[in-house]
Amino acid sequence: MSTTKSNVPEVRFKGFSGAWKESALQSIAEVLDGDRGHNYPNGNDLQATGHTLFLNASNVTANGFKLDVVQYINEEKSNRMGNGKLDLDDIILTSRGSVGHIAWYNEHIKQQAPFARINSGMLILRSKKHVTPSFVAQFLKSPAGKKKIDLISFGSAQPQLTKNSVSTYIVTLPTSKSEQMRIGNYFQQLDSLITLHRQKYDKLLNIKKAMLEKMYPKKGADVPEIRFKGFSEKWEERTLGDMAKITTGSSNREDSGLDGQYTFFDRSEDIRTSDIYLFDCEAIIVAGEGSDFIPKYFIGKFDLHQRTYAIMDLDDADTKFLFYYIHLFRKYFLNQAVGSTVKSLRLPMFQEMPIKYPKKSEQIKIGTYFKKLDTLLTLHQSQLEKLKNIKKACLEKMFV
Repeated sequence: MSTTKSNVPEVRFKGFSGAWKESALQSIAEVLDGDRGHNYPNGNDLQATGHTLFLNASNVTANGFKLDVVQYINEEKSNRMGNGKLDLDDIILTSRGSVGHIAWYNEHIKQQAPFARINSGMLILRSKKHVTPSFVAQFLKSPAGKKKIDLISFGSAQPQLTKNSVSTYIVTLPTSKSEQMRIGNYFQQLDSLITLHRQKYDKLLNIKKAMLEKMYPKKGADVPEIRFKGFSEKWEERTLGDMAKITTGSSNREDSGLDGQYTFFDRSEDIRTSDIYLFDCEAIIVAGEGSDFIPKYFIGKFDLHQRTYAIMDLDDADTKFLFYYIHLFRKYFLNQAVGSTVKSLRLPMFQEMPIKYPKKSEQIKIGTYFKKLDTLLTLHQSQLEKLKNIKKACLEKMFV
């Protein structure tokens, strides 16, 4: 097939030159569908555990395999079926519904699921010996690859790909298998780093959730399940209005740009700004309407919408401790809110919220602990977003 000067990627590893070649997918990989005959599994055949993983649409996502919720068929049922059994290094392409999702059945996934089959809404791409499977998988995920998949899909209500259209799909790839391997390995390493940071982030998030539940007293209790050493006294109870000043802003002023000097809080999750500030302090901010009433912690100069609340000037209480307390027990706000279409909170609803608290030295330790967890969460989230952006840019520049 044709090779032109345009078939050269913008970014390339050193030591490689020349145009990439265009090949129909069927010339570099077998395109296989699954068994759709009388042996196709029905609901009674699918079990929560078993011998052969039977993939469904939720298992092959835009980010590859997702095997948290799976279904299996027994070995006998699998052996009676024809096409559709996965081999190591097979690439799965979703062909119905959410078309174009790619998952690579590599050694890591095979260890998790030694036996696996596709369902009727998927195709298997089995790379031939002169082609690197990881390169093919990443090409299909690239903007160039996705664009071509969009061109051959059909149907608006439920988009589909046919085996014939996928077989003639044009892939542009290096003639050198070593260059294919360099590219495939590079994206494998990126994917491994992304997975690592996502796992660390998820682990920390689960730790935070568990510790919030254990380091604040449960309903009806006056001490938490877990405490720092040296503290044993029962927690006291007061209302939020008795512990803090609660106020709103005085205007509807909004600046949708980023030109203002000061942060402006309203019910939006977007960052808004203002040219003036009403407050200069440490505060907990809660939108008073049209939101899930998730609190925000802020210290410094800020402006405030007239239907957004600031909790400040705490009486013998630590702001961070109270912030995490409100975050944990914000269901109180959800239960108190009024209105059918737009839920709203009134000042008395804030003032009457019951708060359990220990002496301030223990509050500070608790607030500091969760602040450190949030700092680590932000760090891993930032690294994760950075790696995802790097991958996105490389997918755009390293394929044609």
